[in-house]
Amino acid sequence: NVGPRIPLKLELVSNVNVEIENNVEENLDVYQENYDIVLVDTAGRLQNKTNLMKELEKMNRVICFDIETTGFDYMRGDRCIEIGAVEIIDGKITENSFHEYINPEGKIIPPDTYMVHKISNAFLEDKPTMGVIAPKFLEFIGDSKIVAHNGLDFDFPFINHELEMLKLPQIPRSQQLDSIVIARNRVFGPKSYTLDALAKWYGISLTARADAHGALIDSEILAKVYLELENTAPAPDVSEIIAEQHAKMLAHPKIGADFPYRKFEPRAEELENHEAFMAKILK
Repeated sequence: NVGPRIPLKLELVSNVNVEIENNVEENLDVYQENYDIVLVDTAGRLQNKTNLMKELEKMNRVICFDIETTGFDYMRGDRCIEIGAVEIIDGKITENSFHEYINPEGKIIPPDTYMVHKISNAFLEDKPTMGVIAPKFLEFIGDSKIVAHNGLDFDFPFINHELEMLKLPQIPRSQQLDSIVIARNRVFGPKSYTLDALAKWYGISLTARADAHGALIDSEILAKVYLELENTAPAPDVSEIIAEQHAKMLAHPKIGADFPYRKFEPRAEELENHEAFMAKILK
């Protein structure tokens, strides 16, 4: 963790000389080049560049993660056996990732679950326990936003239960993002909102996990899907669509609207002819 958050504002500059106050450290090199962005604290003083860049990085950092488990019900003893996480900074996937297999401490992996991720108890026998892995995972994610697919219903409750058993800090709701919730508010068209369906919708290859699911592989796919979702405009509200269509209808030229209606009274002869005609058709 990089310490407490520093309130920042961004000032856009171009080819200007930045005057440095006398009390700023001499080794601060922000003024030695013409930067496109100058970081200034709320008091107006230039801060230590390293700390500021770390703080800005935190604001633009997102973690996409996935877990594999022995089953779906942690309340009945199912355990997490794999954690994978991928880092996104400034809208780009970095090479910084987290991946660990975890010993379930005696919990047996059922055959049907094994067929999903192909992780066996024999493979996990010499792997570290969650007590060793969890602190490393918490250090990796820090206080960045964390994305999981169907995370609010599964991944976050599951991992928080593991953390609770270890008496470690849980991932707060304010850090949690669910890509299914985001997708349902931004994408109309896919038959479902599974990770596979969204990946295919955006043309993202799934060949990396053709044989089995894997936490790191799925995290990498999720990161690509998440970036696509972030670049997709939110779906308009139905009421907005109705209002827009109604406005277009009202603005559309009406047939006969410019017909040259007569602006004078009919003559007596015309009225007599009209009355005679109406009498015939109403017999």
